[in-house]
Amino acid sequence: MSVVIVAPGQGSQTPGFLEPWLAEPRFAEHLAALSEAAGVDLAAHGTTSDADTIRDTAVAQPLIVGASLLSLAALLERVDRTRLAGIAGHSVGELAAAAGAGIISEADALRLVAVRGRAMASAAAEAETGMSAVIGADADELARKLDELGLSPANFNGGGQIVVAGALPALAALKDAPPAGARVIPLQVAGAFHTAYMASAVDVLREAVQGVEISDPTLPIWTNRDGAPITSGPVFIDLLVGQVASPVRWDLTMEAFAAAGVTGLVELAPAGALVGLAKRGLKGLPTVAVKTPADLDAAADLIASAE
Repeated sequence: MSVVIVAPGQGSQTPGFLEPWLAEPRFAEHLAALSEAAGVDLAAHGTTSDADTIRDTAVAQPLIVGASLLSLAALLERVDRTRLAGIAGHSVGELAAAAGAGIISEADALRLVAVRGRAMASAAAEAETGMSAVIGADADELARKLDELGLSPANFNGGGQIVVAGALPALAALKDAPPAGARVIPLQVAGAFHTAYMASAVDVLREAVQGVEISDPTLPIWTNRDGAPITSGPVFIDLLVGQVASPVRWDLTMEAFAAAGVTGLVELAPAGALVGLAKRGLKGLPTVAVKTPADLDAAADLIASAE
């Protein structure tokens, strides 16, 4: 068995999800260090902040990456990282994956995600835009609809789910007249992420990565751009920067897992979304969602069973 680690993206956070982690002092100390690097009080936002507060892009992104790195460190205390098939992240989760693969440090991942979150929030404030999940649509019919309405595909999540983005009136029109047999579900996000609306955020993040120490990965890592494995740290970071304004191809990433012979998947905190996508896109694949410290043993057992 060959197990891949995956780091979730924005929208996976829920109020109070860090409470079980902060009950253990060693995790609280680690999170404090991550908070300092991000310049964001991750402990407060992961325990007492309400849903609206942690939906704010500038809060959500550091919170998610911090939680992923916290849970990854806890997992690696239990397993030999050389037994892992590799790592990948969905959207902002690519920063956690980059740190997990040794491309950048934890501290730099948190510094960069803070910049990314603020820049994307600023870009989102320039126009009233949003995102909707479209489930069960014929791909060609959906593409025609998007062209008609001036919308863009943002996340190809596999299993028949595509997230689209653009102006709010156009998203409302899509919901009112969806493709045949499809459901359109508005998402609680602040803007049209992974589209041209985020161009200004790309420029800000590209400047922020200048001077960051970048190494080649010490774990296999796949890019959201097209699911390809990447062996160059600088190339991965360049793709990660551009990904802010280009679609996330998680469908191709999951196809790459299958092609690489991956036979198990562990999702880092705040887990659940990517395990759900794997159940539809990689049917029958054993998975573990590390939501709390209580899930670490099951994740370690899955990795330890790898051959």
